[in-house]
Amino acid sequence: MKQIVTDNYSGHMKEGQDLVAAGFAGLAGTLLIADRKRQELSNHFAAEYLERLTILDKYNVTLEEKQHPLRKWEFFGAVECEIAGEGGILTAVWNLTGAYRLGVEFSLRKIPIRQETIEVCELFGLNPYRLYSGGCWLLASENGGRTVEELAEKGFNGAVIGRITKGISRIITDAGQRGFLNRPQPDELEKVIPDWKDAGYYWKGKGGSHEREDFGSDGEKQQD
Repeated sequence: MKQIVTDNYSGHMKEGQDLVAAGFAGLAGTLLIADRKRQELSNHFAAEYLERLTILDKYNVTLEEKQHPLRKWEFFGAVECEIAGEGGILTAVWNLTGAYRLGVEFSLRKIPIRQETIEVCELFGLNPYRLYSGGCWLLASENGGRTVEELAEKGFNGAVIGRITKGISRIITDAGQRGFLNRPQPDELEKVIPDWKDAGYYWKGKGGSHEREDFGSDGEKQQD
């Protein structure tokens, strides 16, 4: 099947490469919720917990500032990059594989995510993998383990979460179960902060929106 790679991509991603996540999924959204919903959080979490979120805020700003040089994928042994943002890391997976008309098999459990993000999402009933993820990236690499090492040397957290596959199926593995990734959904922030985009604190991604061209259904059984 012919690829539909645009000028925003290198054109070098292919079947068999590792998929690496750098940074933390949903952290930027967590920090925005902490800023806008601090009173609600203070009713459920101790002051020390809220202070920890303040420290994480400084960490994530540092990652945001380093986003530009990360696009030089060769520094990390990567051949392609998709910056996560609106719609969370699952939208980034959809967009990256869609641009190449390739499939992917990845594990939710392997995606780097902070415990604070999980707890905040549980409180507000949000899906952390569809929460705004500015400061988090997807990298395609011939050697994911080496890319993770290179990221660590530059001060980035990273993990191999899956592999690029032939075809167009986007498969999620979780606790021994296999399902298909659902198409992009509105960012989870809209459920708790409807005007979150007005803050000007988000990355739309290379395509300028939360979804790129759809090239067909992955299958009947889908996962969020």
